[in-house]
Amino acid sequence: MEVFTKTMAVKLRSHLDKYLFADDGHKTVRQSRDRDTSRTTWTVEPVGERPHLIRLRSIHGTYLTGSDAAFLLGVTGKKVVQSRPDHERFNWSVEWEPVRDGFQFRLRSWCGKFLRANGGTPPWRNTVTHDEPQVGLTMNWTLWDVESVDAEWEQGDNPLDSVYASPLSSLSYEGEAWADSPSLGSPDSIRSQKQVRNESCQQSKPLSSVVSSHN
Repeated sequence: MEVFTKTMAVKLRSHLDKYLFADDGHKTVRQSRDRDTSRTTWTVEPVGERPHLIRLRSIHGTYLTGSDAAFLLGVTGKKVVQSRPDHERFNWSVEWEPVRDGFQFRLRSWCGKFLRANGGTPPWRNTVTHDEPQVGLTMNWTLWDVESVDAEWEQGDNPLDSVYASPLSSLSYEGEAWADSPSLGSPDSIRSQKQVRNESCQQSKPLSSVVSSHN
């Protein structure tokens, strides 16, 4: 977790030696071998009073988001996309929990799934999903090398400064889905959040076989 708390931005490298990449359409993410681009740089934001959670913001001002949409029919993997908060109101879909595994990290989404770099033939090649913890050949697909970007920037030459001017203190952590609910700290609110998450998780189906060739 320290690497996320002591750095302004990171690059995430998958087991395929490809980087988490925010597409220019501001909606999709994928893996790319092009390290030397701002589209593989993600600004690290703390989540209020929950220091074990972070948000990852792209150069486009969008956030890495674990959606509840199935990547393919009949598999447990869900789409990972870019999303933009509605009037700076956040919900749990843009929150990730870094889990250290040796010198690498897994990023756990709101549903207990992990950010996963897929390999193999299309439609899997270069895709990114959040999926159930795996065993066997695909177990390492949820492991990411985290590279600090801070050292690469000259002082006053942060390429993200011109894009992100609003201070963190101005951000509201109330999710859109909770806008009309009781206070986020109340027991009723907590139960409501857990119920939504559990219902979404229960809709997942068993994972179908995935081609494991790494192209």
